Amino acid sequence: VEQEKRRLFSIALDRFEDPVLHQIYREKQQELDLQLTLIAERGKARFVELGRALYGPVEPPLLDVAVSILADTVDAAGMSPLEGEDTVDCFYVERKARTMIADYHRLHEGFDATIELRDDVPAGLMVSGRRLLISRRTLMKRHRVEALLSHEVGVHLLTYFNGSAQGLRVFRTGLAGYEGMQEGLAVFAEYLAGGFTPERLRLVAARVVGCSLMLAGASFVEAFRILVNEHGFDAQTAFGLLLRGYRGGGLAKDAIYLRGLLELLGHLKAGGVLDPFWMGKISASHFAVMQELGARGLLKAPVLRPICLESDRGRERLEKARFGLSPLDMLQH
Repeated sequence: VEQEKRRLFSIALDRFEDPVLHQIYREKQQELDLQLTLIAERGKARFVELGRALYGPVEPPLLDVAVSILADTVDAAGMSPLEGEDTVDCFYVERKARTMIADYHRLHEGFDATIELRDDVPAGLMVSGRRLLISRRTLMKRHRVEALLSHEVGVHLLTYFNGSAQGLRVFRTGLAGYEGMQEGLAVFAEYLAGGFTPERLRLVAARVVGCSLMLAGASFVEAFRILVNEHGFDAQTAFGLLLRGYRGGGLAKDAIYLRGLLELLGHLKAGGVLDPFWMGKISASHFAVMQELGARGLLKAPVLRPICLESDRGRERLEKARFGLSPLDMLQH
């Protein structure tokens, strides 16, 4: 870690004559410094507070929304994530992912993502750079596959390759604080693809509750009992959900999904557009900066937009969001 920090601060940012670009890179340098410190403190008492500094606290209004969602989706409580429908395995997901990636590649040759089946990642999918990693332990409902690929391929990979087309690598790896809006966009893409479910929304809300409990000092067992006894989660789901939050000694990241989704819905209701978010991996705070850089010719328009926005149903759902949607409303459309 110390070696990487020396490399990080050996970069001379004063070479940037443009003050906007200087600020963007300075913010990223500070964020990477904090991330490196977080890595060094895994399993130690400071880890939780460093995570809080990196991802922010769970604000009371955000927690209120999460608790309200769990109360209003109580009919879905206790359901197994695989209950009530045929399931598919990692090989089915891989085939569907290859089809979607090929569709994007036909639209833009630079979209040259790769797929890896892995034994060393948790069940599900994740993106790392240009790679889509699929766990061999993956089992999911068939109707969730398109939505999940819209999340991972249609947002995370798409913004990586759109960011690559900008010429400045930071737009593909992510500006400081980009993760919240990136995950908000990705969850919203699940809705646009027509695969957003009560079970999925409950997980996103429960991550906020679990994160809040962890930051407040609750033990893993205490938080587990609250999710099971007060919010109706089955033991396996509650355990896996909290395992994400308590890793490393307590990582405050999981609140960003719902926070980012709420920021995005508010942005759309206020008349905001989405194109600057497709230019690369940016935060909500950089929206105006992206518009300015684009107007000055320093950024290109996105070469790709999510395929889920090209269907009639996807466009209809986006228009509904412009008139104002809550996360619960997303289940009705």
